[in-house]
Amino acid sequence: MNDNKALGFKRKALRKVIEFFDADKLETHAYRIPFEVIPQEAKLDVRCCIYKERAVFRERTLAALGSPVEHDDEATSLNDYAKQALDRREMPRLPMTVLDIACKGCLRAHHFVTEACQGCLARTCQTACKFGAVSITKGKGHIDPNKCKNCGQCRAACPYNAIIYIPVPCEQACPVEAIRKTEDGLAQIDFDKCISCGHCMDACPFGAITERSQIVDVLRAMKESDKVCAVVAPSVAGQFEGATLAQIITALQKAGFDKISEVAQGADITTANEAKELLECLDRGDQFMTTSCCSAWTQAVRKHIPDMAKYVSATRTPMSYIAEIEKQNGYTVVFIGPCVAKRVEGLQDPNIDYVLTFEELEALFDARAIHPAQCEPAPLNPAISGEGRYYGVTGGVATAVQAAIHTKRSIKLQTISGLDKKAMLILKAHAKGIGNNFQLLEVMSCKGGCIGGPCTVCSQAKAIKPIKELAENSPHIAPVEKKEK
Repeated sequence: MNDNKALGFKRKALRKVIEFFDADKLETHAYRIPFEVIPQEAKLDVRCCIYKERAVFRERTLAALGSPVEHDDEATSLNDYAKQALDRREMPRLPMTVLDIACKGCLRAHHFVTEACQGCLARTCQTACKFGAVSITKGKGHIDPNKCKNCGQCRAACPYNAIIYIPVPCEQACPVEAIRKTEDGLAQIDFDKCISCGHCMDACPFGAITERSQIVDVLRAMKESDKVCAVVAPSVAGQFEGATLAQIITALQKAGFDKISEVAQGADITTANEAKELLECLDRGDQFMTTSCCSAWTQAVRKHIPDMAKYVSATRTPMSYIAEIEKQNGYTVVFIGPCVAKRVEGLQDPNIDYVLTFEELEALFDARAIHPAQCEPAPLNPAISGEGRYYGVTGGVATAVQAAIHTKRSIKLQTISGLDKKAMLILKAHAKGIGNNFQLLEVMSCKGGCIGGPCTVCSQAKAIKPIKELAENSPHIAPVEKKEK
C-alpha cells in the first residue's frame, strides 16, 4: 500500500464498500464504515480531531458508492445512499467530485518574499518587475498581490532565492483551467472546461478531489449475471508488483469476472485502421494526423482546440473495439484502466457498461484476499502483438502505427507526453500549422503514457519493465496491406 495518506484513505473507502457488499450488509450497515476505519481510539496526525476525519471519510465513502457528494445533506444516512447505489441502473454523468470538507481552501497562487530577503542595494527584484508590484519596505521586499501577475521575474532575479512561488496544486496541475474557487475559497470543477484527465486529483495533497466509483454497480452485475467480461488496458501488465499479466488474468477470474479480454487485442485493430487512415491523409495532402485513443486528449480538442479536430484520427479506441466484440458475444462489459477520462468515454459508448480503475481493482483484490503474484498463470492470447501490449507507454501507439505501415514512405513521429499548460499552447500552435515537422502526432494526457495515469497503483519505474518484457515476448504487429496505386 502506498504511504500517501490521502490515497490510503481513498482506497480504504473502496475496500470497505466491497467488504460490506460481500457480507451483504452494505444497505444496513454502511453508516458504520467511517467508525470502523476511524475508531474512537484512533491516533491521527491529519486533521484536528477524529470527528472531522470521520466526516471526511463519510464523503470518501459516498464517492466510493458513486453517490453525488456535492449534494449530500448530511442528514441522509450512508445506508440510504448505499440503497440508492444498489438500485441505480444509470451511471453518474459527472466522473469527478470535490470533497468540500477535505479541501484546504488554499490561498490563491502567489509569489511571496521570505525571511531570506537581504534588502540588497541592487533591488534586482524591483527592477525585474514590469508591473510595479515589488517595493522595499523597512529593508525587505514586499509584493503587492493586486499588481502582481505571477510572472516570476522577481523570483528569477533574486540573488538569494528569497522569493518563492506558492501554488494552488490542483489549479497548477489542470492543463485547461477548469479548476476555480467558490466564494468561500474551496475548489470547484468547471465541467464545461474539464477534460477528465485527473491531474487535479493526482495533485491535491489533501485528496479533496476524487472520482465517483462504479464499483457497486460492477459488484451487483457480477452477482446478478454469469456473463460479465473484464476488458483490461495494456498498462495493467505492470501494475501489481511481482505478478505477470497471465497471473493478473487468473486473479480477475478469482475476483468474479466470467471472462477476461485484453484491450491490447483492440489496440491491434486500432493500429491497423489508424495506419491505413494516416496513409490516406498523407495521400490527400494533409499536414499530419494525431492519435485518438486518449479520451482526455479528444475531450481537450473538442472543448479547447477545435482547430485541431480535422487532424484527429477518426479511428476508434482500443477499448471501443474490444468492447464491441465482447458485447456481441453477449457479455456485460467492464473496462479496467488507469484513468478517469475513460469513464466519460464509457458513458458515450453503448458497448461499455461500466468502467473501473486500477485502484478499484486493487481494492477488489484486497477485499477478497486475492494476491495476483501468487496466482497460477492463465494462457494468453498468442495472436496479440507486442506493439498492442505496449500501447500504455509513451510512443507505443505511434511506433505501432509506424510498424504497421510497412511502406517506403518516411513517417516522422512526434509525441506529447502529458498534457499541461505548456503542452496545450504547443498543440494550439500545431493546430494553426506552426512547427509541424511531423506526419503522426501521438498525444497522451498523462506523462509517460497510461502507466502515468492518476488511478494507477504502481510507479512508472516499476511498471514499465514487465510491460517491455511482455511486449518483447509477443509477436510483431501485422503490417497493413499496401495501397494499390
